[in-house]
Amino acid sequence: MEPDLTVEKIRTKTSVRNDIEAGILPALNTTVSRATTISKKRAYTLMVLVVLTQGVQMFAYGAGIVGALKVGRAVGASDSLATWIAASYPLTQGSFVLISGRMGAVYGHKRVMTLGSAIWVFWMLATAYGRNIVGISFMRALAGIGGGLLVPNAVALLTTTFPPGKQRNLALALFASMGPAGGAGGCTIAGILFEWTDWTWLFFFLAVLGAVIFGAAIISVPDDEPLDPDGAVDWIGAYLGVAGLILFNFVWNQAPIAGWSNPYEYVLLIVAIAHFALFLVWEAKWATTPILPFGIWKVPSFGALILVLFCVFMSVGIYCWYVTVWLANLRGWGPVLLGLSFLPMAITGSASAFFAAWVVSRVRAEVVLCLGSLGAVAMNVLVVTMPVEEVWWAQVFPAMIFAGCTGDMIFAAGQIIASSIVSKKHQGTAGSLLGTLFTYGLSTGLGFAGTVEVNVNKNGTDIVGGYRGAEYLAIGFAGMAFVIALLFVRMERNTVEGWQGEDAEDYQPEH
Repeated sequence: MEPDLTVEKIRTKTSVRNDIEAGILPALNTTVSRATTISKKRAYTLMVLVVLTQGVQMFAYGAGIVGALKVGRAVGASDSLATWIAASYPLTQGSFVLISGRMGAVYGHKRVMTLGSAIWVFWMLATAYGRNIVGISFMRALAGIGGGLLVPNAVALLTTTFPPGKQRNLALALFASMGPAGGAGGCTIAGILFEWTDWTWLFFFLAVLGAVIFGAAIISVPDDEPLDPDGAVDWIGAYLGVAGLILFNFVWNQAPIAGWSNPYEYVLLIVAIAHFALFLVWEAKWATTPILPFGIWKVPSFGALILVLFCVFMSVGIYCWYVTVWLANLRGWGPVLLGLSFLPMAITGSASAFFAAWVVSRVRAEVVLCLGSLGAVAMNVLVVTMPVEEVWWAQVFPAMIFAGCTGDMIFAAGQIIASSIVSKKHQGTAGSLLGTLFTYGLSTGLGFAGTVEVNVNKNGTDIVGGYRGAEYLAIGFAGMAFVIALLFVRMERNTVEGWQGEDAEDYQPEH
């Protein structure tokens, strides 16, 4: 007698769910195809071009780090106000990432990626016409919305094209490697352009580069059908989540400038926290299609994993800003040298992303997280202990090495783990969650660190002390990440290969 296929499917899905909830990442044991659904040549072309979109949008982040002081001074803004040029882009990019993965599942990942690309290019070009710090920061923030729509849908296109396994790990490692490569590339290009041209040419360059790379990627991606065409975007939850993220970040990044003595700081902080609380209640009780599927939180240690990633990314954001202002303000480095100083971070960061793709199937997740957290501790210890004047090779160079081996290794490992424990339908959501942690952490860390700096620098008379205070906070975040990873993260090795469970049933390769 032939087996009852319906009963067998139910048994398979039940086994899958039980394994995931037990914390076993190679949880799905059905025998399925490991091939992509399109031809190999087209798949690898898609991989390269989609990966480059991450590099381009990270150019904008790196350019903001190195260019903030230069652009701010060019339009008559103080250095404290100029931090908004660096912080505004990752603020909105990280906030809007929260909902864009779900938008991709409902409307199509390619469509949302195309919309995000158009927004990014338009507002990056418009930034070149800014004439004051408010306008420039505001337009950078609007460009960040485009980046927020682009990134998780780019990740989803990779993870829905390549099934779990070595090919996907390679694709996600390449994508993660564009974090340091793109960020450092933005630092370097900004430095070169600022040295010999007006600052506006940086944004003209970024807009043209984005139009070329995004356009090529969009052409290479096949038209995709929405993975959840009958679903809907929870717009109430989207408002509550995004507004809460923006307000919370704004409060902390504005606090070093306005001071906590201003009542609006406390009012906005309370409003932000209220938005977060309402978001959680709405998503848990009333949302029919939650932005973040609550089933993912049933995976043991997943919440701890998320907290570790956020702490590390805040530490990395603090490091990138304060090593820049240290070299610029205390050692008098020009834009070109500032940009070139980040190249070791790009090289080691790219290598560490590939290392994460290789090692994540060989060791438990907590080992990777602990190594990355220790790297974040080391890079900030090197910066906080260096004298005002010292050769670059002594402490900044090894700090850049550690920086490259930190956030990007953890980001790559986190993307691989998260994408392996959710179905195709939720790949964009998983990408959104990790993307939010990454860029929002980079920006939020600056706000916390700025508050520490202004309360330690004795009204601006002890600049070095203020910088060191911010770096000690970064060490604290990284140390907290290490402790959480060591004590609370327990995940098996990720050895998933091929489409699993209900995704395998829908597998239809291209002939």
